[in-house]
Amino acid sequence: MAELITVDDPDDPRLSDYIGLTDVELRRRREPAEGLFIAEGEKVIRRARQTGYEMRSMLLSAKWVDVMRDVIDEVPAPVYAVAPELAERVTGYHVHRGALASMQRKPLPAADELLATARRVVVMESVNDHTNIGAIFRSAAALGMDAVLLSPDCADPLYRRSVKVSMGAVFSVPYARLEVWPKGLEAVREAGFRLLALTPDAKATSIDEAAPHRLERVALMLGAEGDGLSTRALMAADEWVRIPMAHGVDSLNVGAAAAVAFYAVATGRPES
Repeated sequence: MAELITVDDPDDPRLSDYIGLTDVELRRRREPAEGLFIAEGEKVIRRARQTGYEMRSMLLSAKWVDVMRDVIDEVPAPVYAVAPELAERVTGYHVHRGALASMQRKPLPAADELLATARRVVVMESVNDHTNIGAIFRSAAALGMDAVLLSPDCADPLYRRSVKVSMGAVFSVPYARLEVWPKGLEAVREAGFRLLALTPDAKATSIDEAAPHRLERVALMLGAEGDGLSTRALMAADEWVRIPMAHGVDSLNVGAAAAVAFYAVATGRPES
């Protein structure tokens, strides 16, 4: 059973995991280095625990203590009960959902471990918007993608905003980082995947014509919002594919495009 501790000092060192949650650069540096991430909101906290993440501590406003009572009773980590005003001073923002948890990260698997069993893989290059990362993971989970591979400069899927937007789907889809880019794509191809680069370029094949759902193994490559995939990534692909557009629209937001493409990739695939 967790120990419920009332804290009324924003400088209490026991709250250090929650300091400056709106300082993106600080959290980007600190969280991976210290092996932690922040789960925000009751549903996300519960999903993190259900998928095997260990809790370091929990920060609750008083009215959330009863809501989270079963979790408090189950975990050995300390639970800090604080006033909403104190939570805002510590974190840097108004904690609307009233519940935060500091969770312990798990070691990331190697890319080849994921490729050994996956059949439908997402490959992201330089996607640094945390909202887009979260949206892509949520769609990947919902639409049956098996794994995600990230270029070395992609944003952290376990950053608080990504986790929140994904509604915890980042916990459900295994992911790994490719150590070198785009050379790391060679290992994806060698594992039997056909590399499909999603691009609005007119020279690309319509994704309907490409029929990725009929392929045995597919790796769908996505680039950052606005810039799209780099020339090097496009040259490394086996085929360029595009989503047909109407009414003069040239492209979709990468999160929306990902959802459409995932449906095309995963629909009708043979059962494993």
